[in-house]
Amino acid sequence: MKSLLPLLLIAVTALIGQEPAKEPEPAKEWVLFDGKSLNDWEVIDIGGSGEVAIEGGQLIINQGESLSGVCYKKTAELPLTHYEITLQAKRLQGVDFFCGLTFPVGDLKKSATLVCGGWGGSVTGISSIDDMDASSNATGTYQRYNDDQWYRIRLRVTPENISVWLDDKQVVDQDIKGRKVALRPGPIESYPAISLTTFNTMAAIKGVRMKAL
Repeated sequence: MKSLLPLLLIAVTALIGQEPAKEPEPAKEWVLFDGKSLNDWEVIDIGGSGEVAIEGGQLIINQGESLSGVCYKKTAELPLTHYEITLQAKRLQGVDFFCGLTFPVGDLKKSATLVCGGWGGSVTGISSIDDMDASSNATGTYQRYNDDQWYRIRLRVTPENISVWLDDKQVVDQDIKGRKVALRPGPIESYPAISLTTFNTMAAIKGVRMKAL
């Protein structure tokens, strides 16, 4: 037993001399919309698009004839995968999607769009997967949205998966390895690679943030 004491003393001394374990650094986060200005965003008008303004700290996308919205300009500093985007959105008037969140999937030239309330006001999903829109691919579901009610939206992108939560309910869990992920051909191609859009609908959006995973 006596022969073990020197070893125990050495071990205790070594432990005392060690630096305390470092706390993991918090995930890097970006405030994409601060509720004060649109300096980091570009308003895109494809013809007949609704006006975009800030009111009460909210991004207001007014109803247009088709697509209306803004593109984020500082994409060079943002992650292209292993990230989450969170925001709150509500439909003020109209009968189609009040939140079209376009996001990169590993490359600024490769994006897709989360559609909330499309195709008559309820279809929610990703456009497009394997050249199929949210209305016809496996991500599409029917969700009920009330006018003038805030909804919390969380989008997660990794090299293998796209997931979406509406409030606390997961509504998309799509594996993308080996799948074609792209924008729907047409007007949305004018809104790469991170954008917020509506279709023939007026909406309010706030609290837009991005976090590295």
